[in-house]
Amino acid sequence: MTTARTATPSTARAINDRLALNLLLEQGPLTATELRDLTGLSRPTVADLLDRLQRTGLVAVVGERGEQRRGPNARLYALVASRAHIAAFDVREGGVSMVVADLAGRSLATAEVSVEASAEASGVGAADAGVAERIVRTLLETARGAGVEQLHTVAVGAPGLVDPATGRLHSTGKLPGWHAELLTALRELPGTDVILENEVNLAGRAEYRVGAARDRDTFVLMWLGHSVGAAVILDGRLRRGFSGGTGEICFLPVPGTVGLPSADSCEGGFHGLVGSAAICALARSHGLSADPAGDASAAEAAVRTALAAGAAGEAFLDELAERIALGAAALCVVLDPGCVVLGGEIGRAGGAELAGRVERRLAGFSPLRTEVRAGTAGGGAVLAGAVLTAGDAVRRDLFGEP
Repeated sequence: MTTARTATPSTARAINDRLALNLLLEQGPLTATELRDLTGLSRPTVADLLDRLQRTGLVAVVGERGEQRRGPNARLYALVASRAHIAAFDVREGGVSMVVADLAGRSLATAEVSVEASAEASGVGAADAGVAERIVRTLLETARGAGVEQLHTVAVGAPGLVDPATGRLHSTGKLPGWHAELLTALRELPGTDVILENEVNLAGRAEYRVGAARDRDTFVLMWLGHSVGAAVILDGRLRRGFSGGTGEICFLPVPGTVGLPSADSCEGGFHGLVGSAAICALARSHGLSADPAGDASAAEAAVRTALAAGAAGEAFLDELAERIALGAAALCVVLDPGCVVLGGEIGRAGGAELAGRVERRLAGFSPLRTEVRAGTAGGGAVLAGAVLTAGDAVRRDLFGEP
């Protein structure tokens, strides 16, 4: 015989508190009456939880609802967003972007630090340590300028594989030594937790929570920038794989490249078709202007030029869409995500026009119906995903969420 189990009073209180806190986070200030209506809880239960949350400093009275009669029922309760603060990093080869935010995820201050190429050593040395110290110093100065003395959590988005077992960053290419030094320096900040995540995975979270895939529990983000990567979200969960390598599609063997990828080079893989240098070369072959430097900004400019050129850019856009569809088809026949979101500089530049071309070409490669959308989280998708990730971690700690 199975004995039915019910929640203990303390467990029920914790569940009710989390429910109320998340409603205040999502909807802003609410009255006790509105909380009762939204939660279905009784008047005494709501009164008890509001009293308890005010004592913890997580909730405060911020005014009254003017259209209601004055008195206890009109008081507006709000989440105390200053109860904890977070920071987010987007780490690239040439520097970092950062944002300091409050518990509600509202940006309080931003900063950027550029790193000169001469300091970008592949090994860790004094120059790398100096870069890391400068970045951390900028973070602390930025936080203090916004009135923040203590950071609860810092989320870092960086290129490379993040081992799910150890949390360590492993590079699939040649990355600056200061990346590792920065992580070490951040982890030495007292009282601050540090979360490391692959930058494309963070962009995928942003598209899932606030971007183009808000209505999907299963989709793939294809990140098209200097190189190419993917974030895989299945049934609402980000998938990393055994070694953190899910989505390393730059190594995907595809037809049309000059060779095959290797364990230490993705040049012969999908990267060779849709990396920024390949896109710039493709544009030039179609008579379009493209910077020979071939970086992500140059490829983005080439796509925008093709879109503005009308009929003169059609052939380039069609061939680019076919190349992207080749990689997307491999993802779709294995994962059947039903939706592919195009992000990164190229996805942003191509917008709905490029996404539509990829979708039509993809339909010819795969029998699985797949919608292709342009990402809407924008150029700050990595930072947005990092803010969301850090905020989730803080709420797990302060709200007692599982």
